[in-house]
Amino acid sequence: MKKNNKLFSKFYLALIMLFFYLPIFYVILFSFNESRSLTSFSGFSLQWYEKMFKTRAMMESIYYSTLIAIIATAVSTVIGTIVAIGLSKSSRVIKQIVTQVNNLPMLNPDIVTAIGLMLLFSTLNVPTGFGTLLLAHIIFCIPYVMLSVTPKLRQLDENIAEAALDLGCTPFEALYKVIIPQIKEGIISGALVAFTMSFDDFVISYFTTGPGINNISTYVYATTKRINPSVNALSTLIVLAITIILLVSNVLPLLRSRRKRNEEIN
Repeated sequence: MKKNNKLFSKFYLALIMLFFYLPIFYVILFSFNESRSLTSFSGFSLQWYEKMFKTRAMMESIYYSTLIAIIATAVSTVIGTIVAIGLSKSSRVIKQIVTQVNNLPMLNPDIVTAIGLMLLFSTLNVPTGFGTLLLAHIIFCIPYVMLSVTPKLRQLDENIAEAALDLGCTPFEALYKVIIPQIKEGIISGALVAFTMSFDDFVISYFTTGPGINNISTYVYATTKRINPSVNALSTLIVLAITIILLVSNVLPLLRSRRKRNEEIN
């Protein structure tokens, strides 16, 4: 009976893995297809990668996606961290109110947030474009940073900052010399989540961007009505970049821990 349960569990796990990763392998395979067909593989070719780099609109979408994600991540990480630190020193009532407000963008469907931002920009007569797209990404990334930093602040000893002030630190020195080093893991994870959410976003980008400004998601959506194998090439490069980042982020801590162990032994 136990063997049957183990076999069923392994089969179920393999089925789930196949469901998640088969589409990715399918995209990667047909990015090297010689023909435009998305159903039959006729031969190996790199022409769609070449075409991707020669397509100005696609390269612009990559540029805007990366630029907006980097700026939005930097700004939202700074704002979200400062707000979370200030909130940790506030009264209980203010904490509950701000926490509930902070959770609204994450609990609401993206379409609600997108329409709300679109109506806000139109009411204020703000022309849509790069600025509105960037501002929208900063707004919806801040709650994720706060959500990552707040648990680290709860684990922090409340007397550390006061001890730093008693020892002669200014409030700013206590912030970046004492508090931030203690919560850097939460800040880094919040920044990674913010970058991922910004780079991956479609719904909010679709409703807040303007003519001539497309990120990858809106560009791909605009090309779905016709067969464009260059999108497969773009998706393959994104998967490759994410894989490399994940490998580096997981291997480096292991190498550091090994180095520390060797130093301790020696």
